[in-house]
Amino acid sequence: MYTEKVMDIFRKPCNIGEIKDADGVGKIGNPTCGDIMELYIKVGKNKDGEEIIKDIKVKTFGCVAAIATSSILTEMVKGKTLKEARKIGKDDIAKELGGLPPQKLHCSVLAHSALLKAIEDYEKKK
Repeated sequence: MYTEKVMDIFRKPCNIGEIKDADGVGKIGNPTCGDIMELYIKVGKNKDGEEIIKDIKVKTFGCVAAIATSSILTEMVKGKTLKEARKIGKDDIAKELGGLPPQKLHCSVLAHSALLKAIEDYEKKK
């Protein structure tokens, strides 16, 4: 059902936890499946002065796909500009994992939505 990469990331997820002084926080849940994600970002600047995701952490309560999608997303956006991070969509996340079963694609939507909410939270605080 799941690719080897999905299972590897599920077994050893990256960037798990919380950033106490996060610049932005995105919380999202799906009442139908019970998946809950809290995504934390720390924003910095690159050498060109553009805002980048300097650090990112996630806490996920959910299924294999929810944990894998939120974990891989953190790896995909770390060091990216906010503009670049916004462009990463559910299909990009699924592709990075080698695919997801159709009934689990909503997990990549949740992960992306949590990221967008964290960026939006950061921008509101500025």
